[in-house]
Amino acid sequence: MHGLPASVTESLYSLIERQRDLAYVQIDAALRLVGAGGHLAHYGLEALTLGQPASEQVFFLVGLLPMLETPFFIRSMELGERAADIQFYLDGNHLWVVLLDVTAERDATRRMQQRAYDMTLLRESEAAWNRRLEAANAELRAAHEELEASRAALERAHLQLQTQLAEAAGYVRSLLPPPLTQPFNADWRFVPSEALGGDALGYHWIDSEHFALYLLDVCGHGVGPSLMSVAVLHVLRSASLRGVDFRQPAEVLSSLNNTYQMQSESDLYFTLWYGVYQSATRTLRYGCAGHPAALLIAPGGGSVQQLKVRGVAIGLAEGVSYECGQVSIPRASRLYLLSDGTFEVQKPDGTLLATRELAEFLQHAPPGSQDMDDWLRHLRQLRGAAVLEDDFSIARFDF
Repeated sequence: MHGLPASVTESLYSLIERQRDLAYVQIDAALRLVGAGGHLAHYGLEALTLGQPASEQVFFLVGLLPMLETPFFIRSMELGERAADIQFYLDGNHLWVVLLDVTAERDATRRMQQRAYDMTLLRESEAAWNRRLEAANAELRAAHEELEASRAALERAHLQLQTQLAEAAGYVRSLLPPPLTQPFNADWRFVPSEALGGDALGYHWIDSEHFALYLLDVCGHGVGPSLMSVAVLHVLRSASLRGVDFRQPAEVLSSLNNTYQMQSESDLYFTLWYGVYQSATRTLRYGCAGHPAALLIAPGGGSVQQLKVRGVAIGLAEGVSYECGQVSIPRASRLYLLSDGTFEVQKPDGTLLATRELAEFLQHAPPGSQDMDDWLRHLRQLRGAAVLEDDFSIARFDF
């Protein structure tokens, strides 16, 4: 920092390192990890092995190496519960990747943007519904004409709008698949936090042997995320991605990521867990795009296995390669797909519930019980309200 004494500069750098939990990795020309330091555990990078390929250990480097131009900057990358600004610098034959924690700024920005976004969506949706209702209903047109002069007319129009929004939410719910009883049981619970939510789930037979099951979560709440979730749901149900084998989860996720790339900060992104169950071999292949792990409960609740592989949310970065995991499904086991709204609820002590607590609850739920309803009731009691902060979406498959 030009003009400042060395002691002041050193103090400022030390302050940045402490407050921003600075961490870094060093990559050589062969794309191997040759150095690392700082607060690596803060970002889940404490188990790095020097001399090994960097992209196999640092998931967000997949698709970025080799770096053609630097300096390069990725703003507010999600790293588990943290967010970090990631900066790339080329120094000779070495690439330095520096992480600075911006979790507090991300959370504050999200809250501010969400409030502004929800208000904008509410105004836009109200105007859109009013135009449609004016064209279809003469009585409502008269109510809109009185709206400028009468508070009573405004209240009636608002009530009618809420009714229509509820009908639209009912339409979204009608797109979700019916429960199954053959050849295995499948059921779900979907409770949006607003009139229209950003979650969606589904399952269907791709062919006579392959069964697709998936759950997605579009960022935000309201009309925009709901419309996007419906669009993605239609793509998955109709297998309308050209040239994609929907029996291969990695292909599906990569193609969706190419199709729904964010073009600006106002665009939406979404997380997705997508799996394909092959009935003849009782194997499940699955991919994960920034979504919570699915939970596989062993017969009799003997154990819980979290099914998740690395992969960033759909739309955040171009050219991402997604991994595919595989697991055998024992008879009499249970599989749960879930959104983060099923466990990210604040407890009375101010902390958030974790996936582990949900997994323990489901593990000890008796077969055939109302486990999903019981858990939803538990979350409402914790929150002290019937409406949760986020969409509650969970699907159960009894194999």
